[in-house]
Amino acid sequence: MDEMTQLRELRADVPVPDRGRLAPGRQRLAEAAASGRRVRRLRADWRFAAAGAAAAITVAAVLGTQLGDAAAPSRSGPASTSGTLRLDNPAEVLNRAADALEKQPAGPEPRDDQWIYTRTAQVASQGNQNGAAVGPATHDPDSWVPYDNSAAAKNGKDSDYRTARQVYRAADKLPDDPARLLAKVRSFYPTGITAESPPEAEAQHSFRAIGLMAEAYPVAPDALARIYRAMATIPGVHVTDHLVKDAAGREAIAITRKEDGSHEQREILLDPHDFSYAGLRFVVAEDYAYTLSDGKVERQTFHFKAGQILTSEARIKAAVVDAKGEKP
Repeated sequence: MDEMTQLRELRADVPVPDRGRLAPGRQRLAEAAASGRRVRRLRADWRFAAAGAAAAITVAAVLGTQLGDAAAPSRSGPASTSGTLRLDNPAEVLNRAADALEKQPAGPEPRDDQWIYTRTAQVASQGNQNGAAVGPATHDPDSWVPYDNSAAAKNGKDSDYRTARQVYRAADKLPDDPARLLAKVRSFYPTGITAESPPEAEAQHSFRAIGLMAEAYPVAPDALARIYRAMATIPGVHVTDHLVKDAAGREAIAITRKEDGSHEQREILLDPHDFSYAGLRFVVAEDYAYTLSDGKVERQTFHFKAGQILTSEARIKAAVVDAKGEKP
């Protein structure tokens, strides 16, 4: 019996992770990859529902891949309008990003009859117990969602889903004070309250929730600036000291935080030139091993190396358009 067949057979016996440990989008991709189906779309809406990092190990084993970051670990980062930015202090990076965003003009809020177009690249490769990639999952990268997608927000099963209009207006009203802003964002994207989706610690909840708001489109530049300044105050937040690669192969700044109680970290990616949201990655933070078992017999041990990228999504393009199917 080959390794992928064993994974598929064992998958049914593995508990489904709670919301704080497995994003719905990642779960859909993992299930499709494990079953051998073509992955048509990583996400069902206009955003990647990033609700957690540490997936069930069968999922991580299927998705594990060795994608490379920017080769040179230089501590000097991208050039900005005010000089070279050093990637050694998350507060400096995020506050410089906020300074740049505050200088950008804000466009008008979209009309309720308009659509949000996004094009993304997603990378998640199937792998064996040694972490070797055996082929990337495919996906459909284009998405059109109504700006006022009230029906989906009302009837959807993803408790983190908010319409583009809801996020735009909530972000626009966020206060300047970082502590008050984080409290507002946590309220907007609540933590779990059940055994299946237990509450998160405040810092982890803040980083997850503020990441969801940062990746929303559109968000006014001054609102995104306030989001970045608040992000810099979250305990445990770091910046990778060199540019990394997103799922589209572009260089990006990685703002990171290790997930509580896991071996993985969530990475929010920023464009190094205009500091816009660029994508999201889940990366192994430390070497570890996990043994798959059917409850009685240990089947295989999977080894994960620090720096191994489990999933990565890049937002290639986003725009407000007048009709579904229209591209900018």
